[in-house]
Amino acid sequence: MKISSEFQEKIINAFGPAGEAWIESLEQRVETYLLKWELTSEGPVDNLSYNFVLKVSDSNGTPRILKLGVPNFDTRNEMVTLQAYNGEGCAKLLKSDPENGVMLLERLVPGTMLSAESDEMVVLENFIRVWKAIRSPVPAGTSTPSLIHWFEGLTRYRNAGEGPISLEHVQLAEDYFQQVMETSEGPELLHGDLHHENILFSEQKGWMAIDPKGVAGDPYFDVISFLINQLETKADSKSILKLRVDIISEQMGFDRTRLLKAAIALGTLYACWGVEDLADWETTYQCVKWFIEFLE
Repeated sequence: MKISSEFQEKIINAFGPAGEAWIESLEQRVETYLLKWELTSEGPVDNLSYNFVLKVSDSNGTPRILKLGVPNFDTRNEMVTLQAYNGEGCAKLLKSDPENGVMLLERLVPGTMLSAESDEMVVLENFIRVWKAIRSPVPAGTSTPSLIHWFEGLTRYRNAGEGPISLEHVQLAEDYFQQVMETSEGPELLHGDLHHENILFSEQKGWMAIDPKGVAGDPYFDVISFLINQLETKADSKSILKLRVDIISEQMGFDRTRLLKAAIALGTLYACWGVEDLADWETTYQCVKWFIEFLE
């Protein structure tokens, strides 16, 4: 089984010695679950991120996904979230081993990403449909993380000293987060990463979500990663962003001002994370500036 050096390096950088040990045991772990769950491997997916994801078929020849992650809180939390969705608007969890970070999921065939659709209005229509399908209360008796914990990242960024994100904007983000929280009807279970690449087409079920992070928060925050995604390829990114804000506000009955405040808050946090991770933060930060402009 071939495990790319890029994937190995990404895992070790992210998880340290635990990631290195996991990589060393990965081939044996895959073989164990192929045998245990009577699966036939069809090879890994092309776009591996922080999980090893294999296309497989079960003993009946039904297409499935075998997903293996470094066993930790995040992988267990994803399983809890998938169980809460129970196949409503999101690929269904069929089997799991939380202790070892292994999941068997339904495979969405053909699995075309929403990013492959060029008509922005069609994209918005399908995003809204999936967003509505996965609304769910926070599962009782679980340790689902809160957006409040996520937003501690702004304090961490400020304490790290001077950086490329304006501290004035960091303060604005904190203020707007507080305002959204104060006007919230209470937390729901959020996907936490609902954007174009995490919405796939299934011939059987239509458009469905995959890879939820699972976080408790106000539902307005569950549209922000979509709003700022897939803009770099657009001829007029600012106009597309404004269209998304306007259509989502109108068709979902959102208060536009409140949505923009949520977008400024979470967008700023995403940009700060990008700075921390030495990843692209400029595109996200530009969106934050546009959100501020739209609000004014």
